[in-house]
Amino acid sequence: MNSASGNITQKENKRIIFYFLPNTFTALNMACGFTSIILSWRGEFYQAALVLILGAIFDSVDGRVARLTGTQSSFGEQFDSLSDLISFGMAPALLIYNRFLLEAGRLGLVISFIFVLCGALRLARFNSSIEKVPSSFFQGLPIPGAAIAIVGYVLISLEFTILDDHASIPMIYTLFYALLMISNIPFNSFKDSRFIKNHKKSMLMIIFILLALVFIYEQIMVVTIITLYVVSSIIYFFLHKGELKNVFEWKNE
Repeated sequence: MNSASGNITQKENKRIIFYFLPNTFTALNMACGFTSIILSWRGEFYQAALVLILGAIFDSVDGRVARLTGTQSSFGEQFDSLSDLISFGMAPALLIYNRFLLEAGRLGLVISFIFVLCGALRLARFNSSIEKVPSSFFQGLPIPGAAIAIVGYVLISLEFTILDDHASIPMIYTLFYALLMISNIPFNSFKDSRFIKNHKKSMLMIIFILLALVFIYEQIMVVTIITLYVVSSIIYFFLHKGELKNVFEWKNE
């Protein structure tokens, strides 16, 4: 009996550890968002941007860990969304505001808020439609992607200070990515991509090369990669508009 009860206790302990593990990565993501906000208020924009990239890495891990350990839950989904709103909504909005929009007064505040608002709407729509939309596409640009776009712009502005002379560009840029989040443009998730499945080794090599380039030339590569993804997704959408017309047909139910 003691042996049996000991085994049960051990299994329960493992279950508890597995349950907290993905939520730990979610909490780390939130911590990165909070840290980025503090750093951007201090004017440490480079560090604030890099911390958000670290947060995006944590965010990409928590869901995978939950699936691997079989500990997916509605609590984890809601916690993840709250964390994303801080790290990929509030933090990048304040980053772009403190870097470029502070002198724009109320207009800068409104544009930054619109980014946060669109991020919140994107998360709410995702949570309400998670079981209804095809897994191969995202409905609108995911909020981490929009946040990385803001991070990329801040990083490249630190490399090419000429961007500081054009205050209207970051305003338009921020609004563009805010609207992409609430758009109905399908963005490929690559989850069901046959090409990737048939060329796993080649794709793995490409990922390693891209990661190496980001590590070496982060101030240029971050914005380059996200821009290529967004532009190619928009072009694909317009070229295949007929095929993708009803991809999110659930909205009419």
